[in-house]
Amino acid sequence: MAATGPEGPVPVALRREGDQLVIQWSDGATGRIAWKALRDACPCAGCRDEREKPPDPFRILKPTELVPLAPVSMPRVGRYAYKVVWSDGHDTGIFTLEHLRQLCGLPPGPANAT
Repeated sequence: MAATGPEGPVPVALRREGDQLVIQWSDGATGRIAWKALRDACPCAGCRDEREKPPDPFRILKPTELVPLAPVSMPRVGRYAYKVVWSDGHDTGIFTLEHLRQLCGLPPGPANAT
């Protein structure tokens, strides 16, 4: 088992399983995040602004919005985060390890911590 980083557990493996991202963490925990939930939680400024706006019932969807989103790649950003590149070209969301862990529903520390 790999050691945890100075800030806590780190991913040792990431894989796609159907409509989910599965992350194996260095503390032995396994987390799962639906791709839609990951996109809905995008921390970039543009996505945060969109989430804060009231819904527009008269908004017309663009053709690209009718196609299901899919992750294209997920490169590492330094030692603290990952960036998800989506099929619609969106790639500005930087997901910190702490944020990914939270989205997995896991505690911030080792899985066996009390």
